[in-house]
Amino acid sequence: MAFAFPTSLANQRKMKITASIAIGTVLAAASCFAQDKLVFKGSDTLGAKMVPQLTEAYTAAGNTVGFEIAAEGSSAAFSSLLEGTADIGMSSRDVKDEEKDAFTAKGQELVEIVAGYDMIAVVVNKDNGVRDLTVKQIEGIFTGDITDWSEVGGAAGPISVYTRNTTSGTYKSFQEMAMDKRDYGSATNKMAGNEQIAEEVANNPNGIGYVGLAYADKDGLRSVKVEGEAAKPKNKDAYPLSRTLYFYTVGQPEGEAKKFLDWATTSKEAHDVVDTVGFIPNEK
Repeated sequence: MAFAFPTSLANQRKMKITASIAIGTVLAAASCFAQDKLVFKGSDTLGAKMVPQLTEAYTAAGNTVGFEIAAEGSSAAFSSLLEGTADIGMSSRDVKDEEKDAFTAKGQELVEIVAGYDMIAVVVNKDNGVRDLTVKQIEGIFTGDITDWSEVGGAAGPISVYTRNTTSGTYKSFQEMAMDKRDYGSATNKMAGNEQIAEEVANNPNGIGYVGLAYADKDGLRSVKVEGEAAKPKNKDAYPLSRTLYFYTVGQPEGEAKKFLDWATTSKEAHDVVDTVGFIPNEK
């Protein structure tokens, strides 16, 4: 004799099965959607030019994954990866020990991938007569010890200093490489990105700032030599303010992230993009 569920119980069981199927379908769809888009967060140096142009070339090559890019400063790379709101972090500086420790505390491994190389160009207005600065002079200008152009061989006039903001990897890299890790002067003007610094210096005859190599050719700007070395890719090993650019992932990249990163760091097409944008690809 077959056992019959009471009508209400049978309906409940049917509803639970249906709900389980529906939940499974939603989760599967969410998983598929996650594979359809890669989220990049972090460095403005990478995120404003290099990564957007890489993703355009990647899409033009027939890849269908979508991209979301937020250039908020290198610190955001690590906080976003830790929060799980980014697939790939972009950084123009090395990860700090305390940032790495935060991942270790969660039982996660932070993986570092070289995206390319850069040179921090010290830029002045095109009408500025200063052509060469020592690292010590740069330190004096950006810490506020030197305040007039006549102190470094230029025409008399107050120096207007433009820097990145405190969340920027370039801000910290420049502080370490050019300022002996000293604090920036209180009169410095903090800008959100490379483009903003370039714009301000191009419009201010007394301005000085620093930008990634890709931003140094703007009309109205002139890159000064540092210790006699020009900020040119061929001088990467001799120029005092050269640096490495990074992609970061939580754990070894998989799926679409691995596919893109492999292409972006090893293919000739990607190297050509990096070179054209104004950075230095891995092969050089």
